[in-house]
Amino acid sequence: ELVFSTMENVVIFDSPGKGRGLKATKEFWAGDVIFSEASLAAVVFDSFADRICHSCFRRQEKLQRCGQCKFAHYCDRTCQRAGWAEHKQECSAIKAYGKVPNENIRLVARLLWRLNKDGSMVSDTQLTTLEELEDHINDMQEDELKEFKVDIHNFLDYWPRTSKQHTIDVISHIFGVINCNGFSVSDQRGLQAVGVGLFPNLCLVNHDCWPNSTVVLNHGKIEIRALGKIEEGEELTVSYVDFLNLSEERQRLLKTQYFFDCTCEHCKNKIKDDLKMGGREVDGVKPPEEQVKEATDYCFEMMEKMEKARLNGDYHEVVKICNECIERTEPVLADSHIYLLRIWSTMSEVKAYLQYFDEAADYARKMVEGYMKLYHPNNAALGMAAMRAGVTHWQAGQIEVGHGMICKAYAILMVTHGPTHPITKDLEAMRVQTEMELRMFKQNEYVYHSMREAALKNKPMTMMHEPKSVEEGIKNLFHRRK
Repeated sequence: ELVFSTMENVVIFDSPGKGRGLKATKEFWAGDVIFSEASLAAVVFDSFADRICHSCFRRQEKLQRCGQCKFAHYCDRTCQRAGWAEHKQECSAIKAYGKVPNENIRLVARLLWRLNKDGSMVSDTQLTTLEELEDHINDMQEDELKEFKVDIHNFLDYWPRTSKQHTIDVISHIFGVINCNGFSVSDQRGLQAVGVGLFPNLCLVNHDCWPNSTVVLNHGKIEIRALGKIEEGEELTVSYVDFLNLSEERQRLLKTQYFFDCTCEHCKNKIKDDLKMGGREVDGVKPPEEQVKEATDYCFEMMEKMEKARLNGDYHEVVKICNECIERTEPVLADSHIYLLRIWSTMSEVKAYLQYFDEAADYARKMVEGYMKLYHPNNAALGMAAMRAGVTHWQAGQIEVGHGMICKAYAILMVTHGPTHPITKDLEAMRVQTEMELRMFKQNEYVYHSMREAALKNKPMTMMHEPKSVEEGIKNLFHRRK
């Protein structure tokens, strides 16, 4: 897999109705890396400041903190040295300020120090300056503007007298830019957003709800990867929001968060909305619309209750709520109904956590089957769901389905994440393991079961985290302050 750090695969052009965009200068196929880019600056979220390395963004149990500011944490000396150029000014600024400003302020400061040092074009592969990016300050709502002004006020207190001074306009502009162009940085497994960074070239890629490319963070750089064939001269698009929302909801999110009206095909024609809110067809007969609406509303209410119980860690209560909801709505709602999918997803996570693997596997499978009707065949969220379902079936001793799911997940993540990503490598190991077990199972079931008992005791596949919503993992790639 050759990744050219130069940007010769793309060119800036004026995209009708969208402003600047990027188009391909040659043909690409599924899984091709179109370009990769390092961040101009990135910071760890406030809530993760002591659990994530501030240099490599890995999650570690034991981190060493910077002896000077007591705020920055690192894996070890190597990471601390690697991060020093970026942390140096921040370090003395935090000490002088006497407290740690929030993530937005820290990111803006790091960006300005970087620009002071390297000028507005950090490298010859950068296609745009920060000045040229949109800040959408004029589109902000009242309450958003209030927060915004507080941040700027605090930034001015934090910014050292000894650093090069900037006008309020320049500072506001950069706050505006990260507000609508910040990109979430995930931990090394790619399972959780742990920070936010700015990647100028990525900011030029426009949105489509059914995009031709995807973004992934791999070893500290983002990669834009093709999801299918892209023609020479075709515009590159990525999705800023999850497709599992209805068109209207996606349009609302895009308007409030990114300040534009989406006119993509899938929004214009409300593609797949009927599947997402549909009734369950039995022998060609659909339930009446009122009944579907009633079940949908009930499901929505139950989801809110379920979420509360999940946040309180009351997993038996979560199971109870989900059971009630499933009993009442499963006969009425289509197996691609997005609320039902959410309930199944939670149910499968919680059941796996409580070690009821057979039931967890059933719900995981239903969820993947629903996802397959809705998502693009190479969607990363579908790949992750298939991976979870594969592991759950493996834990339940359903080795054939488990192996099949893991192979499916592997095929998708090879496209979306590529062969060198830590998750793909994990999956490769699982695939080898389940394939070996499947062969054994077919030869001698008794031997297989006794070996499996031993394997489970060693838990080679550690995915046994407390259930957290899948949504927050893969889907919130684009950082929002909301």
